[in-house]
Amino acid sequence: MIGNIHSIETFGTVDGPGIRYVIFTQGCLLRCQFCHNADTWEIGTGKQMTVSEIIEDLKSYLPFIETSGGGITVSGGEPLLQLPFLIELFKECKKLGIHTTIDSSGGCYSTAPHFQAQLKELIEYTDLVLLDIKQIDRQKHKSLTGMGNDHILEFAKFLSTHEVPVWIRHVLVPTITDDLEDLEKLGEFIAGLHNVVKVEVLPYHKLGVYKWEALGLSYPLTHIEPPSESSVDTAYRLLTKGLKRNQ
Repeated sequence: MIGNIHSIETFGTVDGPGIRYVIFTQGCLLRCQFCHNADTWEIGTGKQMTVSEIIEDLKSYLPFIETSGGGITVSGGEPLLQLPFLIELFKECKKLGIHTTIDSSGGCYSTAPHFQAQLKELIEYTDLVLLDIKQIDRQKHKSLTGMGNDHILEFAKFLSTHEVPVWIRHVLVPTITDDLEDLEKLGEFIAGLHNVVKVEVLPYHKLGVYKWEALGLSYPLTHIEPPSESSVDTAYRLLTKGLKRNQ
């Protein structure tokens, strides 16, 4: 089984618990205005790697991964665009007792029977999903990412129904995703899920602007600066208010 891979980070510390072996897959349907991996957008490109090649490389880092309580995280791009590859990879990881995580926007989630069948097989081997919810307001989400968010919210409900543990992630972009009413609505949505173990507010940054420039793209948020610490704290309080009440 072959995957289209953008890059691999062998000592990741922010994409799940412990030290992570992080695979960035190639291909994404969203076009987020703040994306720091715009070079992963194109589908069907990247380096082709087999599951066995990845597992052999991963094994050399197992002592560090295991002692830290870490594992493997497949990010992107959008990893769910390559479901057969993910299934085979996670099956092999489980044979080695490795903790498995998917970092997804849910942007390609579908109710089509074929997709559903593969996704249900995948979650049998998945310990954690890092789910990025960009914006709760549908129209604002479409302006920000190029797509509506109906299917993404359905994906969140799917994970809740199937009791897959999730970390909800929200990138806080001043004037775009920090509206207090939107944050309250997103907090209410999160509170309605039954599988949320953590909420992360990720402050917007400009570290990926050089990639846009290298690709000949015009970065749309040059006028936006990172949020203040107090704004991040406020967002976290609103996103977790209902969650804490339900615990």
